[in-house]
Parts: sequence; C-alpha cells; structure tokens
Amino acid sequence: MSAAAQARRLRDPADLDITVLEQGRDVSYSACGIPYWVGGLVAGRDELIARTPAEFAAQDITVHTGTRAVGIDLAGGVVVAEDGRRFGYDSLVIGTGGRPTRPPSPGLDAPGVFGVHRLDDGAAIRAAIDAGTGPAGRPMRGLVLGGGYIGLEMAEALQARGLEVTVVLADPLPMQLLDADMAARVCGALREMGIAVHTDQAVREVLLDVDGRACGVRTDGGSYDADLVVLGLGMGPEVALAADAGLALGSTGAIDVDRSQRCRDHPEVFAAGDCAQTFHRVSGGVAHVPLGTHANKQGRVAGSVLAGRPARFAGILGTAVTKVGGLEIGRTGLCTTQAEQAGFAYRADTIEATTRAGYHPDAEDVAVKVITEQGSGQLLGAQIVGGQGAAKRIDVLATAIWAGMTAEDLAGSDLSYAPPFSPVHDPVTVAARVVSRTGQG
Repeated sequence: MSAAAQARRLRDPADLDITVLEQGRDVSYSACGIPYWVGGLVAGRDELIARTPAEFAAQDITVHTGTRAVGIDLAGGVVVAEDGRRFGYDSLVIGTGGRPTRPPSPGLDAPGVFGVHRLDDGAAIRAAIDAGTGPAGRPMRGLVLGGGYIGLEMAEALQARGLEVTVVLADPLPMQLLDADMAARVCGALREMGIAVHTDQAVREVLLDVDGRACGVRTDGGSYDADLVVLGLGMGPEVALAADAGLALGSTGAIDVDRSQRCRDHPEVFAAGDCAQTFHRVSGGVAHVPLGTHANKQGRVAGSVLAGRPARFAGILGTAVTKVGGLEIGRTGLCTTQAEQAGFAYRADTIEATTRAGYHPDAEDVAVKVITEQGSGQLLGAQIVGGQGAAKRIDVLATAIWAGMTAEDLAGSDLSYAPPFSPVHDPVTVAARVVSRTGQG
C-alpha cells in the first residue's frame, strides 16, 4: 500500500491506473500492534487500521479485497486471481510479505494453535481468551513457541490477560539477534515476571485432546500443558507466487531485487517488504530482515520508480526495539556473531549506567553494548537493555552507524542533558568513550 500511495502522489489518475489485489479483508494495518490489542492496551481492531479500502478508493486507488493472486504471467503482463479474473499490468509490485516459520511438527494446524500474522489472528486469540476458562477455576494456560520480538510481546500480552504463561525456545536464549550476555538479561526479566522459560527445547509435536484441539506440546525436554498455543517462531519470505512465475530468488530465499526494488531479471516487476531481499549497510552483504520500517520505505521506493521518479533504497541496519514488562530492549547493526561472519576484527564493550541522573527517583539501570572495528573504531553495532527510557537511545547509535561515525566521533557528540532524562554523560556517549579511552587497536 505504501507503493500504491506513493505512486498516486506522483501521478494523477489520468496518467496512471492503480489496482491492488489483497487476499484478506484489511489493508494498511499495524500487524505490530496485534500483541497490544490482545493484551488490552489497544481497545479495538479498528484502531490498528491506518487506512481503509474506501479511503484508498477516494484517491483513485482500486483495492480488491478477498482476492487472492494465484499466478503471474510475466510474458503476457497478467496477474491471475483465484476466482479466475485476470488483471493486466505494465508495472507490477509484489508485496506478498512474510510467511510465518513453521517447523515440521505434527499438530501445528490444530484448533487452539494461533499465529500472529494478520488482524484476524489477533481476533481469534482474543476470542479464545474471552471464551475460555481453566479447569477448576484456575487461569488459562498460554504457551508461546519462540523468543523473538512477537513471541515475547505475546507472552507479556497473555500474562496481562490473566493467563499462566510458558515460553518454549529451541534456542539457548531468547532474542537471538542479541549477544548472549544481553539476551540473558531478557530471559531473567521474563522469569522475574513469573513467565516460565524453557530453552534448548525444539518442539516435536503439538499434543491434542480427545476433540482434536491443542492441549500442550512435547519437546526434547518434556511436555507442557496449554489451553492455547501461540506461534512466535519468526518470519520467512512469502515467495511462492514469485517463484512459480519464474522470478529469481536471492541467496536468502527472498526475491532478488536491485536498489530501486526492481526484480533483476524482470525490470517491469518490483518487489518490496518482507518478500524481498535487501542489503546490510555495515556488512555490505545481502540480508532478509522482516520489519515494517523497511517494508514501508521499500514500498515508497518502488512506487516512486514506477511513477517515473528515480529512487534507491538505502539499505538496513536491522534497528529494532521491544519490551518485556519494565525491561526495554534495543538493537542495531551487527551483533558479535554477525560481525565475525562478516569478516570484521571487532571488539565489544559493555557499560552499566542509569537512564536518568543517579539521584533522580525514576532512574533505572541500563546496559549499553557497543561493537566496533578494531583499529579504526568504526561503529558496527550496538545493543541496549534497561529500564524505562533505555530502548529509544538505540536510535542515536543507529544514526551514528548510518553516518559512518567512529566511537571517538560519538564520544564527542553533543547530546542533551537534564536529570529527568539522562545523567550528565549519557550512557551512549559513556559507552563510546570507553572504547576511545581504552584504545581501538
């Protein structure tokens, strides 16, 4: 929808006819807001909808909801819908998004197992919570599979609705894009909240009751009962339509595009968002990082280019924030594993500080980890875990990495100070100063 809206801004209806096919009933909505709707912080479904099909129609953008595309004829310039209708095109934007990761475990499609992909998923989870009660009056048991952003946000949301919550991970720690020392803080916060966390346990099957409904899971380490199971196992690119049409996929499994979001082998076709491969600004390598921020910007690039205005996508750092209870989490750039894989000789420095002046009554602990290239001090990545006010500090580090700054550059930068917001030396600049003071070789 960002591609359609941008193209319309640049070209009027007399010059460009825009048609959108959407398999569901909603367009332009915040999937990231689903956990907060489930948890009760967002009052209703409509609050997550940014723009409706009718609003797009008022801008001469025709949206066909309930219309699933099942084929693309690249030679003929036609998209075929499931109901048999055929839509011709001169330029095509593929924004099929992501496909939730599903391990090959029996029972994942059973009633009582829920994804967190579309608004209808959120509605289904809310309905199950509203309708269900545990035996003998005990709270319902919610089991979350996966420890990424969505998995942890859903664990907190279920607990907020009164459920007993268990998180089961195949990995040693949650938040695999954090280094182990920072991820351990997240794991500790979950347990302090009363959420049970079981690590290094791949799910082998979803257990079913006599009615065929999910009632738990079996892992390598044991079995866990549940009244509902939520899947937060990550997201891969949804590329079946593109691959069946013969469009080239990149090494990440996503659609191979250039920096104008054009498919390299068919320049009249664009791809943007979670279905498209992109590149990392620090490593220089190809990447697939499914985040709404990237998707929206890539869509704008595609819409600009097909409407005749040159544009290029500038790449990603993978900057993201989330929270678990009162613990805020932020990350950007490369973690140490990624830095090593990219061939950097790196160093990692972690400092402990407070989010506000230490004497301020609302000051909370924060840890800032900075990853730099040895010798040059070039900033490669950063992670922040701490109390209220911690997470958005990652944006300062993301901006510094984006601009190619060194730790010494950042240490000398002019950041703001007032006791309710920061110590006199902000934790970000303190971390950068530690790198500079202790040497960069």
